[in-house]
Amino acid sequence: MNPRVISIDGQDYIPVTDKKAETFKGMEYKIIRTYSAGVFAGYVESRKGKEVVIRQARRLWYWKGAASLSQMAIDGVGSPDECKFPEAVDTILVIEAIEIIDVTEKARESIQGVKVWKK
Repeated sequence: MNPRVISIDGQDYIPVTDKKAETFKGMEYKIIRTYSAGVFAGYVESRKGKEVVIRQARRLWYWKGAASLSQMAIDGVGSPDECKFPEAVDTILVIEAIEIIDVTEKARESIQGVKVWKK
């Protein structure tokens, strides 16, 4: 039972903020955690075993305002000015994906709204 789902007369409803992120050219927006390359957010173009091709991929190098990736995937980041997300790359192939998390539209907007971090 999902505590975020409300049932009325047998019909389940979820908050608008819990709706899955909009797709891009049929690709779903996800957070992908890898074994050794870090964490990325972007549109999953393909997956074959642990290999994942991500489009418009941002490395989530440092975040604040979410206790975990799971919370970030639902709520986004609570302190966007303190996050360190470099510029998105068009395409990246990660070869050791160990976790792929669905992202809500609210979270996608939050992640994409973080200013590009550069050194």
